Amino acid sequence: MGEAALIESIMGLIVHSGNTKSECMEAIQLAKKGEIEAAKEKIKLANESLIDAHHAQTGLLSQEARGEKVEVSMLLIHAQDHLMNAITFRDLAQEMIELYERIKGE
Repeated sequence: MGEAALIESIMGLIVHSGNTKSECMEAIQLAKKGEIEAAKEKIKLANESLIDAHHAQTGLLSQEARGEKVEVSMLLIHAQDHLMNAITFRDLAQEMIELYERIKGE
């Protein structure tokens, strides 16, 4: 994989992870207003973005598995950090939506 393709994969990881987190934040805000179904739809969108982020990551992992070293750079570390935060944020957003749903139901 050339340097341009590597940068493209890393940027895809950052963008899709960022989209995941944004969708989750919107989901929390919707749940907070009692719009539970809309919040769940946002989580579905977040999951789609997360899948795209995982595809970008998988490309890099596959390259490494083929014996083609992936240069570890600050940009790659930043991308991985975004992915891990997006996953954590998604998990917490789902929990918060469930809590708001319970509160609304009482």
